[in-house]
This record gives sequence, C-alpha cells and structure tokens, in this order.
Amino acid sequence: QVQLVESGGGLVQPGGSLRLSCAASGSIFGAYAMGWYRQAPGKQRELVATIASGGRTNYADSVKGRFTISRDNAKNTVYLQMNSLKPVDTAVYYCTCGLVRVDDYWGQGTQVTVSS
Repeated sequence: QVQLVESGGGLVQPGGSLRLSCAASGSIFGAYAMGWYRQAPGKQRELVATIASGGRTNYADSVKGRFTISRDNAKNTVYLQMNSLKPVDTAVYYCTCGLVRVDDYWGQGTQVTVSS
C-alpha cells in the first residue's frame, strides 16, 4: 500500500504560480509512475501530467508550456510547477502513482483556486 500526501495548494491570482508537492510512502518510489489529476466542480476528472520511473513526461494539451512535472526519488516526492495560472485551472489536484497504471493509488487532493 502506498500513501500519498499532497501540499502546496492555495489561492493565487491569474498569471501567478504555485508548486504542488506530493510525498509518497514506501521504499520503491523510484519504480512508480507518478501523475497529477485535477477535477473542477461539475467537470470530469482530467489527467494533467505524468512522469515515468525513467523520467519521461507527458502533459495535457491544456497545460503544455505552463506546467512542469518532476520527481526527486531521494525524497520520495513528485512536484507540479504551475506557471501562468488561469481561472480555468481552478480545481482539486490529486497526486497518483502506480507500477502498471499511474492511477493505482490516490492522494486526498489539494485545492487550487485561481482568482483575482
């Protein structure tokens, strides 16, 4: 069983930046694919970004060029750097991981609100 704990959410003005962090339990963090999903009120959950165990990354078209996913295997932590934030980025952001599927395990979520 893997436990994921997100942090770093909050209120930010349009055009601002936030960095989300996700700390994972377990000794084989480096073997997991990691991801970030988000869900806005009344909308379907959306896969935002993933990073494979080897470091390869993928992004949703809606965040390409603005968001960056990264991982620090020594700290069992994955990050989501979010720049040029827009009101449409407002959502609960979830950290996920898995050995086969990136969404086998989920964190509790952290709220990101982009508003002036």
